[in-house]
Amino acid sequence: MNILLKRIIDRVVRVGNLKVTSPGGTVDSFGDGTGPLVHMHIKTQHAERAITLHPTLAVGESFMDEEIDFIHGDVLLFLQTVYQNMAPIGANDALTRAIEGVRVAFRRLQQVNTHARSKRNVQRHYDLSGEIYKLFLDADMQYSCAYFERPDMTLEEAQLAKKRHIAAKLKLGAGHSVLDIGSGWGGLGLYIARNFQADVLGVTLSTEQHAVSTERVRAEGLEDHVHFEIRDYRDLNERFDRIVSVGMFEHVGVNHYRTFFEKCATLLKPDGVMLLHSIGRFGPPSATNAFIRKHIFPGGYIPALSEVLPVIEKSGLMVGDIEILRLHYAETLKHWRERFLANRDKAKAIYDERFCRMWEFYLSGSEAAFRWQDLMVFQIQLTRRNDTAPITRGYMEKCEKALAMHEMGHRDIDEHGEKPRRGRKKVSDRE
Repeated sequence: MNILLKRIIDRVVRVGNLKVTSPGGTVDSFGDGTGPLVHMHIKTQHAERAITLHPTLAVGESFMDEEIDFIHGDVLLFLQTVYQNMAPIGANDALTRAIEGVRVAFRRLQQVNTHARSKRNVQRHYDLSGEIYKLFLDADMQYSCAYFERPDMTLEEAQLAKKRHIAAKLKLGAGHSVLDIGSGWGGLGLYIARNFQADVLGVTLSTEQHAVSTERVRAEGLEDHVHFEIRDYRDLNERFDRIVSVGMFEHVGVNHYRTFFEKCATLLKPDGVMLLHSIGRFGPPSATNAFIRKHIFPGGYIPALSEVLPVIEKSGLMVGDIEILRLHYAETLKHWRERFLANRDKAKAIYDERFCRMWEFYLSGSEAAFRWQDLMVFQIQLTRRNDTAPITRGYMEKCEKALAMHEMGHRDIDEHGEKPRRGRKKVSDRE
């Protein structure tokens, strides 16, 4: 191993049990020998040089290209070893802070998400074969953080709980017009229409997701209540009682936050409610991981709340409620990673070995970032008036419980978690 890379690893890994076999066959040990053994084999000089110069990009790319492998352990255990040795959030040394400062300074150039570029970025990830996503997502194709009310929940149960949790915060009612920005494969929009008799417009930039969503509407016979369109949210002019956006804000880019919130304020009726669900970070503003930016989510960015709240304050919207979901996405990603690896041969038949290794690194790296770095999920409830929602959170819990009971076939609900009044159309029994 070249002496520079050896010094870098030795400086980072003080605790743990890491061994690295270099291209020449020598084996170096790092850490104090505690914990599970992780043994990485760097197979080529090219990989060794690349990792020395740009580890956050080159480790993943070298794994994709089969230039590194693991004799013991795997990607997740390797990243656990590295991340658990890193300094607490905001407490890095001067050199690390200086490097991070340069990365942050250039992030705006990486997030110029015009209409055309936004569509290209979406196509890079979401217009992959839908069969790939079916290999690891739940049956409803929820590609965002689930909500684990209990640690023993299945992925399907936790994703259903997520939809309940979001719906309760929206304070939905029959006849409400609902905008779903970044509607995915349609599961949330269908859930809202099915359970609340609301009228939902979902917008996406993904051709693949739009096709699946539209077919699901037809199959459920909900054409009168749900419509999905390929549209950029910036081109909308209608006004809505409710707006929801789940897992889309990460693609907006810091340059466009003002546009996003000002547009949402324009689209939301005076007595409306909006719920924003997004990945965020506990620490200060940072830059997108190089591997993720290049290979998974081009144009994407994970914000700190300190970047989001000041923009909201200037947009005409009011923050009514903020909730931080800490390890829920780590658990979600664990399910996705395990399911993907269990179906790896099927994924390889659709694409190839390099794709499978790229996605193994992506899912493992994302889980590690939520477990051992500073990533989390925030949910922000927004209104235009401070008297739109009740002054305590009890209505949310009441609605969630009523939804859960309804899902078990016991009762119908309205926006307050009560049975509907006489003459009101009942909630559909379809699930």
